[in-house]
Formats: sequence, C-alpha cells, structure tokens
Amino acid sequence: METIKFKIDTKSFDKSQFEEAAYILKALSNEIRLSVIALLTNVEERTVTEMMEIIKCEQSLLSYHLTDMRAKGILGMRKSGKNCYYSIKNHRVVEMLSCVVNCEK
Repeated sequence: METIKFKIDTKSFDKSQFEEAAYILKALSNEIRLSVIALLTNVEERTVTEMMEIIKCEQSLLSYHLTDMRAKGILGMRKSGKNCYYSIKNHRVVEMLSCVVNCEK
C-alpha cells in the first residue's frame, strides 16, 4: 500500500482550518448529502422534487438531510409558492468533494 504524503507548513499552522474541514466532512458523511452537493454543483438551485427524482429517495428522508445541511450553513433555501429551492451556500464543500472524488489512486 502506497503512503500518501502532504506537507503542512508548521510556520503558518492554523488549527482552525482542520476544525472547519472536520466540521464539513462530518456534515457530509452520508451518501444522500454527497449526492445533493453533486446535484447542486453545476446549477444555481434545484427543488426538493427534482432532487428526489434523481437521487431516488423518499421526500421525508431527503428533507431531513436538507434541513440539517441548511442548519449547518452548507445549503441555502428560498421558497416560491409551494416549492423550496435549495442551493449551495458554502462553496468550500464543492472544493472538498471535488478533491475527494478526483483524488488519484
């Protein structure tokens, strides 16, 4: 097994960046949540119904995850009539997901 190496500049070591990364990783540690971020990455916003159809999960389960991610500052939401439109509020999650998905093996 190959060891992955990366450098940390000890002169400018900032523990808060690791705290933020851990917070985001914990908040996204679910396949539905990761799917939501992936769906919202290249569009401005999507409705709950659109996401339900693509992810193929129940509305109650998706709403639970959307509400939690919104409470954690990851997603934004606006209402228009009967529809709720979700968008990415914290774009660091896209960067982190991209790094994880596209990392070399």
